[in-house]
Amino acid sequence: MTAGVGGPARWPWVLYLAVGAVLVVLYYLAPVTAGGFPLRVVLYCLISTSAAVAVFTGLARHRPRPALPWLLIAASQLVYALADAIFYISHYVFDVTAYPSLADPFYLAHYPLAVAGIVLLIRRRTPGRGLAGLLDAGTLAVVAAMLSWLYVLGPQTRLGAPLLVEVVSLGYPVMDLALLTVALGLVLGPGSRPPAFFLFIGWLAAIMTADTIYVVQQLNGTFQAGNFLDAIWLAGNLALGASALHPTMRAIAEPSPVPDAPLSPVRIAGLSAAALIAPAVLFAQWAGGSVRDVPVVAGTCALLFALTIARLAALVSDQRRLAITDALTGLHTRRFFEAQLPLEIAKARRSGGSVAVLIADVDHFKTINDRDGHPAGDQVLVEISARLRATVRAGEVLARYGGEEFALILPGATADTLPIIAERLRRTVAGEAITLPTGRRVMVTVSVGTSVHPTHGTTPDDLVSIADRALYAAKDAGRDQVVFGASPVYSEVPVDGLDYLHLVADEVDALLAGEQRSRAVARVARVLAAACGLDGESTRITELAGRLHDIGKIAIPRAVLVKPGPLTAPERELVRAHPEHGYRMVSVVPGHAAVAAVVRQHAEHWDGTGYPDGLRGDEIRPEARVVAVCTAWVAMLTDRPYQAALTVDLACAELVAGSGSQFEPALVEVFLALRERGDDTLGTHLLGKS
Repeated sequence: MTAGVGGPARWPWVLYLAVGAVLVVLYYLAPVTAGGFPLRVVLYCLISTSAAVAVFTGLARHRPRPALPWLLIAASQLVYALADAIFYISHYVFDVTAYPSLADPFYLAHYPLAVAGIVLLIRRRTPGRGLAGLLDAGTLAVVAAMLSWLYVLGPQTRLGAPLLVEVVSLGYPVMDLALLTVALGLVLGPGSRPPAFFLFIGWLAAIMTADTIYVVQQLNGTFQAGNFLDAIWLAGNLALGASALHPTMRAIAEPSPVPDAPLSPVRIAGLSAAALIAPAVLFAQWAGGSVRDVPVVAGTCALLFALTIARLAALVSDQRRLAITDALTGLHTRRFFEAQLPLEIAKARRSGGSVAVLIADVDHFKTINDRDGHPAGDQVLVEISARLRATVRAGEVLARYGGEEFALILPGATADTLPIIAERLRRTVAGEAITLPTGRRVMVTVSVGTSVHPTHGTTPDDLVSIADRALYAAKDAGRDQVVFGASPVYSEVPVDGLDYLHLVADEVDALLAGEQRSRAVARVARVLAAACGLDGESTRITELAGRLHDIGKIAIPRAVLVKPGPLTAPERELVRAHPEHGYRMVSVVPGHAAVAAVVRQHAEHWDGTGYPDGLRGDEIRPEARVVAVCTAWVAMLTDRPYQAALTVDLACAELVAGSGSQFEPALVEVFLALRERGDDTLGTHLLGKS
């Protein structure tokens, strides 16, 4: 059974640190030998070896995945402990203090193992390239390498020491630089930073600090076994062991949710300061009258400049990627699709080839959002994106075109091959149920519309418009099917401005979560207009105005249009402008001036409190008065972002309440009389009946 929070099973790392601290104190207090027994050697090697044992214990206890990084680190610590045993036995037992000693090859050998383990941890933590973190780490490592050369390596090469001494003395700083580079990559890269992470970094910092001081003391002839450096080394060993025993040890290797670490102000300041160190050192040498190692400093400046340019290029690349990538699905954005389509058409023209556009829309998506919540809807979009991506070949462009719409550019697809491709895509989406976060499994389908250049159009707008019309035809024909741009199902419909306005009305309906809402208004308006005695032409105008009454809302920001709460005063003004927007859109269609006028007036009230012109009574066209009643009726029976649908009885009561103020009283009476006579059209229009 797993121990609860705060239980004894969670605190072995604390006990390990406490016992280790006591042993470090005893190490400094204990004599070198006690009755001929090398007590100090045993205490030091016990602490050093305990770190390796703690890592193996952490591996068995926490089972991190992958285990290889920690196995390499454990092996590194074993080699390090062996080097400690050789070194301190030589010093304390045999009084051999020669430098370099037999221990130095083992000390140097532990670095590659540690570096390899840390590199594997970095790769595991970084789901993407991790380029930003690597470049930042490289910048700091270059500066550290320059300082190491100026104040450690360079002076060593000028001492004229024996070759073996120089090789070993240079080996420690070089290995420490390698360790520093990967340590910086770990610190500056993305990923979680649990307590075990900071203990792990403490181990690295202690090792590198003590090693650097050790080399300086050896070169100066001031090093003595048992000085303060032993405390730093031992503290590093204890930090490594505690990191492996800590309950958060597994989290160190968990992949980061972001591909790279952000360029924060603190990071910018740190990198800027590091880049200024090289010229600052050169200036300090010039001011002191002792300029040396100019090639090293100049080379460092050149490397820092190159790394800075590379960092900027990576930043620009990341920003471009974010701008053209949909955050939820990981697909290209609509902006990228619209930028790429003209390029593909141009290629097709030059080569005499073809290019196809495919638009797919998820069927009944609103139902999933309403029943299972928006997280479930997001899950459906992510899963469908993955299925669509599996069908895409190299060179094809897949994008999230809208809320639940996807678009695909297919270079080389023809009128003969496109039906096969589109059908395969449709079957792929519908092939298996999707498991929602609620646990419910749903079958999801898509309706697909397509077009091909040059068969159906020669411009991007032509191809998208025809594919979009074909998509709506697929929806109207029952969904879960493919309709082609040249299909007789749709080719019989004239392609003119009125067709486009119908599509806009459908788009508004989709935004308002009221599928076929405008079609319902048109059907009810036709019935009420005929019942009120309007002639055939006026009835036709009323029906068409009912279909197009809300198209002006396409100009309203989506955030305002679908806002679930009360609107602010400026937002209300935006909404109240939609009849005028609709009027201008309809008035450009030849022969539809009367329809445009009705669209403009449909929000006017019988008592003059409506908009946009404040008309009242008979100043309002009869057709607009009919549409006003019908739009209110359909709206009350439809779920809206800010209000659930009313029952039929409550909707009738609301009409009565608005009679004489919002609605013409005579029209309300006729409407209610139709209801009382059992006119099915007025109550079941939302089911698609007529």
